[in-house]
Amino acid sequence: MSAPMPPADLYRHSLRLLLDKNIPAWVALWAEDGLMEFPFVPEGWPRRLEGREAVAEYMRHYPDHIDLHDFPDLRIHQTTDPQTIVVEMRGVGRLVQTDAPFDMTYIAVVTVRDGRIASYRDYWNPLTVLEPGADFVGSDR
Repeated sequence: MSAPMPPADLYRHSLRLLLDKNIPAWVALWAEDGLMEFPFVPEGWPRRLEGREAVAEYMRHYPDHIDLHDFPDLRIHQTTDPQTIVVEMRGVGRLVQTDAPFDMTYIAVVTVRDGRIASYRDYWNPLTVLEPGADFVGSDR
């Protein structure tokens, strides 16, 4: 049995899966009780997803809304906890419904346990969803 991937490598792998639109494989990287939080989301958006199934439901239609092309400017910082990383990045692509450009900045704090994502705090830029024509996954709008 091989050792689990280090958190930074697991995270890079997760980004490749998102670019490949392989949402089931991306969700499989999560711990059964994984927690995803969005501290800065606007009203009407989920702030907390508890468990792999909740994450799967949230991400199920992601490729129908956002066609990701790249994650330029990726910077992964190790913390004093070897299982926790801080990620700075940009996601670029297009919004599927309107064909408008998609360009989002993110900071994420990710903790891995037993080779799976246990906690993911996603500090994405909420101003982007307030722009005219925005069509993002997760909104109740």
